[in-house]
Amino acid sequence: MKIAEHIQSLAAEGRLLADAAERAGTGAPVPTCPGWQVRDLLRHTAMVHTWAAAFVTEGHTSYVPDAGEPDLDGPELLDRFRAGHGLLVEALERAPEDLECWAFFAAPSPLAFWARRQAHETTIHRVDAESAHSGALSPVASAHAVDGIDELLHGFHSRPKSRVRTDVPRTLRVRATDTGTAWTVRLSAEPPAAVREDGPSVLPPVDCELSATAQELYLTLWNRLPLTALAVEGDPDLARLWRERSSVT
Repeated sequence: MKIAEHIQSLAAEGRLLADAAERAGTGAPVPTCPGWQVRDLLRHTAMVHTWAAAFVTEGHTSYVPDAGEPDLDGPELLDRFRAGHGLLVEALERAPEDLECWAFFAAPSPLAFWARRQAHETTIHRVDAESAHSGALSPVASAHAVDGIDELLHGFHSRPKSRVRTDVPRTLRVRATDTGTAWTVRLSAEPPAAVREDGPSVLPPVDCELSATAQELYLTLWNRLPLTALAVEGDPDLARLWRERSSVT
């Protein structure tokens, strides 16, 4: 996906998040984030948006900690979320293509990194907000979902801090039934290594395959849908391993 597409997704997903949070109320529990209420979700996402915008607008070339979550609630918190989200979208739209700033995994450019990361951050938390309101989820476009799976497997879980590991080498396949996209993930005592295949092809056998639509895979791999949303073939222990060890902090 292009940078402009990620920014458009970020803009739309933030509006959906705020609207769902307003309908649910800040005291509503968030089923997809046990222990959280909507106020916790809004405070967290507002903090992340402000933190990300600072790298884009101020050009920090090394890690800078966030400034903390806003100590607000109710309408003031919603207003704060909407304002911060708008400033992040504006910062990304105005940023030069040759922006230099810190990013926490490889990307074509820092601008591409932050546009993509915040688009998916906001999408996943929009799902959280909608789950708190009624549980009815707005659709995720298949291209956006595929890109999010790519980011999760090639970005987050390629890092040394990934806990998705096995004592002996195993292989896990993730296959989107509606796009023909598949990822073969090699698991070992090292960080997972994923290889993507697009379109029809003969793929080698694996120890376990997870298949569903791109949206269902995306939300399940981010632990927003249960494993029962997927078809699991082969060793179910590898599916459970993902569920138990893949959380991103």
